[in-house]
Amino acid sequence: METGGNPPRRDGSGSEVRRFRRGRRLRETPAVRALVRETALSAAHLVLPLFAVPGARREEPVSSMPGVRRLSPDLILRECEKAAALGVGGALLFGVPDVKTGDASGAWDMAGPVPEAIRLIKRDLPGFPVITDVCLCEYTENGHCGFIRDGRIDNDLTLPALARSALAHAGAGADFVAPSDMMDGRVGCLRDALDASGFAAVGILSYAVKYASAFYGPFREAAGSAPSSGDRKSHQMDPANLREAVLEARSDLEEGADMLMVKPAMWYLDVVRTLRDRFDEPIACYNVSGEYAAVKAAAANGWLDERRTVLEALLSMRRAGADLLITYHALDAAGWLRAEGKA
Repeated sequence: METGGNPPRRDGSGSEVRRFRRGRRLRETPAVRALVRETALSAAHLVLPLFAVPGARREEPVSSMPGVRRLSPDLILRECEKAAALGVGGALLFGVPDVKTGDASGAWDMAGPVPEAIRLIKRDLPGFPVITDVCLCEYTENGHCGFIRDGRIDNDLTLPALARSALAHAGAGADFVAPSDMMDGRVGCLRDALDASGFAAVGILSYAVKYASAFYGPFREAAGSAPSSGDRKSHQMDPANLREAVLEARSDLEEGADMLMVKPAMWYLDVVRTLRDRFDEPIACYNVSGEYAAVKAAAANGWLDERRTVLEALLSMRRAGADLLITYHALDAAGWLRAEGKA
């Protein structure tokens, strides 16, 4: 007996027709799919990583990362001009000095390639956001993220050097500094140094959750930052751990981080979602060199459609909850999105 609600639907013979959801009604045409799409991806979500080397009119291809080059500051500016024209959200700069030293002094050299690139960008593109990587691995002779004492990385000895590097970048005009070293307490150290030196407006995008991943190999060629001995498992996170990611993120926010990063991206989207569900601050994820190289290699062999694969991967990062997508695909992806009317 019917007690309320809609009566059952019946066919011409009077037999009851089973109801089922017709999800295809919301997928029938491109316009309908766009109307109900849950997740948006635009060029403004993308951040372009760039490797700065000293000199002028200098470019050096990175063999393991097709399409990626180490560039002198004048050519860094040209890439940022392209990015800005396509609506890309910003750039992340890494320094690759010609000479590495035991004291990592190139990390805070105001005449170094990163400060010089920042000055050029801010001169010609003052509104284009510039983020700078803060770490010692590109600058030390041994390729480690911190200073070695008694065979181990000395966390607290490293902190003042990281602060000097951040101050050099802030002094050149950086909008955000991004400590990637994974030393304990480095966010608070940088925040104190920036505030005390008149750079309270400079933000911190912390590599809060950086795993000891196998996917960094091509980057280490690009930055010349492979450790001469040992590994980075004492300070980068164990890929098996998720709850620890929440602890690291909370600690960095308490120390003054403005934004959080998860690195790598594609194999760690559960981590991105976990942080998104717990914190309101902006979250970045880094689509790292090994992820980039894998897609490039598969596309070069005809195994994947590069455009579709890249846009799907980036959309998955947005769906997981990331606000900023740091990716070497940024220029290509922005161009594809513009062609689709989504720039």
